[in-house]
Amino acid sequence: MLFSAFILGLLGSFHCVGMCGPIAFMLPVDRNNALKKALQIGVYHLGKLLAYSVIGLVFGLIGKSLYLFGFQQQLSIFIGILMILVVLIPQKTFNKYNFSKPVYKLISKVKSALGSAMKKKTMDTFLTIGFLNGFLPCGLVYMAVFAAIASGNALNGALYMAVFGLGTIPLMTTAIYFSQFLKGAARQKIQKAIPVFVVIIGVLFIIRGLGLGIPYLSPAPVLDAVSASMDCQL
Repeated sequence: MLFSAFILGLLGSFHCVGMCGPIAFMLPVDRNNALKKALQIGVYHLGKLLAYSVIGLVFGLIGKSLYLFGFQQQLSIFIGILMILVVLIPQKTFNKYNFSKPVYKLISKVKSALGSAMKKKTMDTFLTIGFLNGFLPCGLVYMAVFAAIASGNALNGALYMAVFGLGTIPLMTTAIYFSQFLKGAARQKIQKAIPVFVVIIGVLFIIRGLGLGIPYLSPAPVLDAVSASMDCQL
């Protein structure tokens, strides 16, 4: 599942360039010192990874609470179905509802803080910008959050989101250095592949939740495994 997190981040970064690209292009990096510029960009990415890890930690805790009530398999199946539905439901349907309205004030504060941070050039500024950037609304981040909930505990949730963030680094870094490289038909083709991959991940979560006894892919439920082990001993 961690591999799926990296690929989701890697492919999803083509979408992220459109959402977070303007922020990346406007980073107050040092244009005259290549080493310092690379370090500043690295600190910016570190800030985003920290934000994603915090998000994964919180939603991983939510997933753990559901796991403690015995909803491991049901949760995995539900998350898988939800991911597939988000892809299949027409975008126009989502546009009718403003899902971010309840947290609109919080988002406004994040954007305001980002604007203030952009005016500074100290090293901690890049960490702040990256950290705040990680909390801006993004459809691909929501997909990763679904997976973090199904991960089962806070550590796995944080790790899943961190690996997702690592997947976004190559292309976002390219966007900062070579903005023209990301334009054209190739980007459009990869963007079309993103929904397909999200559906594949959704199917994997459903298969995992079914507990088919397939090692790594769909392991049997813990209670079933213990019962089988006791039967063998008898």
